[in-house]
Amino acid sequence: MNFFSQFLERYPFIRNKYLLVFLFFLVWIVFFDKNNLISQYEDRQALYELNKEKRYYQEEIENTHEQLNELMTDNRSLEKFAREKYKMKKANEEIWLVVDKSKKPAQ
Repeated sequence: MNFFSQFLERYPFIRNKYLLVFLFFLVWIVFFDKNNLISQYEDRQALYELNKEKRYYQEEIENTHEQLNELMTDNRSLEKFAREKYKMKKANEEIWLVVDKSKKPAQ
């Protein structure tokens, strides 16, 4: 007996052409196709990360809109914001800036 006949006797399910076609199709889909399972997984991971970033930026936009609304409606908060962020002062005031030497200066 030659090798091929011994192989078929040992593995008779190989004769089933439907099984062979299915296995070929399965291997093709998993590894060789343009939209294979590996690239599908990577695309889903990238989509998850992008959706995560989208939620973060939407929350930041909402916070910014709330802050803007507060600044536009409340003069005290506008004055506080201007003093803290832009170090503005009234005409008859002096500003003293206290610098923490343990922190590195922003560059």
